[in-house]
Amino acid sequence: MATSKTLKIEGMTCAACAKAVERVSKKLDGVEEANVNLATEKLNISFDEAKVSIPDVQKAIEKAGYKALVESTNKILKIEGMTCAACAKAVERASRKLEGVIEANVNLATEKLNITFEPSKVRIPDIKKAIEKAGYKALEEEISIDMDKEKKEKQIKSIWKRFVISAIFAVPLLIIAMGPMILEWFNIELPMSINPMMHMKAYGIIQLILVLPIIIAGKKYFTIGFRSLIKLSPNMDSLVALGTSAAFLYSVYGVITSIYSGGEHNIHLYFESAGVILTLITLGKYMEAVSKGKTSEAIKKLMGLAPKTATIIRDEKEIEIPIDEVEIGDIVIVKPGEKMPVDGEVVEGNTSVDESMLTGESIPVEKNIGDKIIGASINKNGSIKYRVTKVGKDTALSQIIKLVEDAQGSKAPIAKLADIISGYFVPVVMVLALISSLAWLISGESGVFSLTIFISVLVIACPCALGLATPTAIMVGTGKGAEYGVLIKSGVALETSHKVQTIVFDKTGTITEGKPKVTDIIVAEGIEKEYIIKIAASAEKRSEHPLGEAIVKKAEEDVIELIDVNEFKAIPGHGIEVNVDSNTILLGNKKLMDTRGIDLKGFEEESDRLAAEGKTPMYIASKEELMGIIAVADIVKENSKKAIEKLHKMGIEVAMITGDNKKTAEAIAKQVGIDRVLSEVLPQDKANEVKKLQSEGKKVAMVGDGINDAPALAQADIGIAIGSGTDVAMESADIVLMRSDLMDVSTAVELSKKTIKNIKENLFWAFGYNVLGIPVAMGILYILGGPLLNPMIAALAMSFSSVSVLTNALRLKGFKPLT
Repeated sequence: MATSKTLKIEGMTCAACAKAVERVSKKLDGVEEANVNLATEKLNISFDEAKVSIPDVQKAIEKAGYKALVESTNKILKIEGMTCAACAKAVERASRKLEGVIEANVNLATEKLNITFEPSKVRIPDIKKAIEKAGYKALEEEISIDMDKEKKEKQIKSIWKRFVISAIFAVPLLIIAMGPMILEWFNIELPMSINPMMHMKAYGIIQLILVLPIIIAGKKYFTIGFRSLIKLSPNMDSLVALGTSAAFLYSVYGVITSIYSGGEHNIHLYFESAGVILTLITLGKYMEAVSKGKTSEAIKKLMGLAPKTATIIRDEKEIEIPIDEVEIGDIVIVKPGEKMPVDGEVVEGNTSVDESMLTGESIPVEKNIGDKIIGASINKNGSIKYRVTKVGKDTALSQIIKLVEDAQGSKAPIAKLADIISGYFVPVVMVLALISSLAWLISGESGVFSLTIFISVLVIACPCALGLATPTAIMVGTGKGAEYGVLIKSGVALETSHKVQTIVFDKTGTITEGKPKVTDIIVAEGIEKEYIIKIAASAEKRSEHPLGEAIVKKAEEDVIELIDVNEFKAIPGHGIEVNVDSNTILLGNKKLMDTRGIDLKGFEEESDRLAAEGKTPMYIASKEELMGIIAVADIVKENSKKAIEKLHKMGIEVAMITGDNKKTAEAIAKQVGIDRVLSEVLPQDKANEVKKLQSEGKKVAMVGDGINDAPALAQADIGIAIGSGTDVAMESADIVLMRSDLMDVSTAVELSKKTIKNIKENLFWAFGYNVLGIPVAMGILYILGGPLLNPMIAALAMSFSSVSVLTNALRLKGFKPLT
């Protein structure tokens, strides 16, 4: 079975880097899938642990010139009970034995353990227990380090610092270099010392002195760029390094020539191009880093929802402990206005809870004893006690974060073209730069002209825009979906949703409330209604079917005493057979009666009338004699009709699938405006019905909430699970709706359409920019009598191309579903 891991990749600068990491990962025997998200700088990898390990993957990526880190958290724990170096070793040894611990170092002088671990594999309480078993005590320090966030902030500060240093020297460099030309227009003379006509030597040396700090500040472009070039996987830094090196070395040659000729040899210098190119690209990198941070704001918001501490009852005392120390079974106390620390079940008190940050539902939900509590929701007005049922990675909030992170790390099929082009992009650009510069040289143009062409082509090409076009839009789109309680599990699901032509809704619990009520009782001659309910409720007591529950509830309301049942047998899609009061009782639909040869004795008319009213007639028979009909109706959800109307406006056909008889199903369908009814469908046949619709050439989405919907959800092009449904249904689905509101189905489709439109805009800009920019840099306008592209303008255009793609993706943050 394949294992999935997420690794943090350091050293990537563009789409070519991402492609190189994917390539070396996929080459390893045992690796099934490897996808790099350039925006998050993460590698999602699926592999067979029997064939390849994470250290093998890390080594391969390191050989390619990058660094792969396992996502981890760093904590500092205060250790009590240590007396010597042997104690420190014992604490380190006990910590390192735990699966998921990457590094554990004890400082005996400060009595602190600095531990780095994978939170998905091991938790702080586990580490503390291991240390306690070794004979010591671990206490949590107040300061916890979010390594990823800290690294990002450091990176942004570092880039900004590099830009400021570069700009300080680039501005005077540009003034001195371009000054003679500009001042000449205004008939102003330059100071004698830097006038190239008078002192070519001084003019060149001053520029060399000014450009050197810029080169040093931008050394990363050269180290990464040339290293990638040597490893035969050139990237954006390789293009920048080659272009600026050519400009710098040519200019250094010019200065040396000028010095040896006593300043008489007049040569064109390119120092300002090299300096300004590096400065502008660093500015672009800074803006890109800041924008990338904004694309992952949804995840940060979700992570920030969880409170840091919890008040629990221990030894009949209220104590406040860190959230990591809360354990399953603990009793948590939450007062009005406080956040629920973890998931649980109310054991005392009642309140209303605001779950909007997780479900998008603005109306507070009433909570009483036995009701479920979602961690990070807000207690509005009552004090409650609840028993903890889930902690750590198992809580609803952690599951949501995991779903969103997985989606943001996945690739949409639309990205494949960009991926293929990114793989060949940089080598092709290098070849084009060489060919075009040589072609101009051969045609009779000067070496300076050819060098300008060479630098411009290298610098204007932007693989970054290609690499960022898809992942940034997916990140913002899936994050925005999470805000509205729509959890999209992957890039594939996000892309496929906008193509959906038919949406199939399960009836019970999806279109309807799933809480049916007994509405009519019709009995055969000589049989009392109370007896019918007594027999039916006794038979259905062991059934889990919603219709059966309605009959049991009716018996409870009428205070009818039930009889013991023997030999209970469920007949899927038909009903049940039981032994009650020494009689064999059949309770189910018309199909069950027909297969057992039971005569409906003129009850057909009553049955048809009930079905036409949208009620489900359930027949009860004993000894091959029909005893009567119990009609059960399921109330249609408040927003079902409105949601279906909205889908119709979007041009989507809506179907309903149900085990109900045709007339009942059609009555419900009429109420809400369903186009197509698939009735009397057995649970195991739901997937086949979806397949039939797909055979008509349609993209089909299935919306359901039950275990019996799971196969159909998996069969559909897009499976949409209602959040109030079962774990199995949610596991099988591509999209999970946190609320039970069908309006969110159209929100999911709408968000998909907007995101894919945004991706197409990004790709159009990224491709269009390169398709137009590279020929201009090669001199196409010059051939037509226009200007030659200045390398500095090329650098500016290149820097802002990736920023424009990111800015366009961030527009999705303003998405609001149509009402």
